Amino acid sequence: MNVIMLKSKLHAARVTAVEKDYEGSMAIDRDLMDHARIHPFEKILVANVSNGERFETYAIPADSGSKKISLNGATAFKGSVGDTLIIFTFAVIDEADAKTHKPLILILDENNEAPCGLKEI
Repeated sequence: MNVIMLKSKLHAARVTAVEKDYEGSMAIDRDLMDHARIHPFEKILVANVSNGERFETYAIPADSGSKKISLNGATAFKGSVGDTLIIFTFAVIDEADAKTHKPLILILDENNEAPCGLKEI
């Protein structure tokens, strides 16, 4: 049997841009994506801590080092610049492996930097 487990998350990400006239998705600084092992076009679940919205979309890479977190297209209606988000990814894992699985957590500061680095919980 397989189970769906948390793979990684970006915790306390700040929205830096809202682009309604875009085809969709969410742009995330490529460095942050790499550190949290989020693949381009991977499905993500997003919780907006500032307004309670939750939505699914997919991640696209923004320029490395830009610290950009952009709500694009329809997702632009789910938040505003400055909102705090939690961005989740999940993986299907064999039930036996789930007992020892540890997700990767990147806790960000108000500038979308990770002063504490990546943690496994």
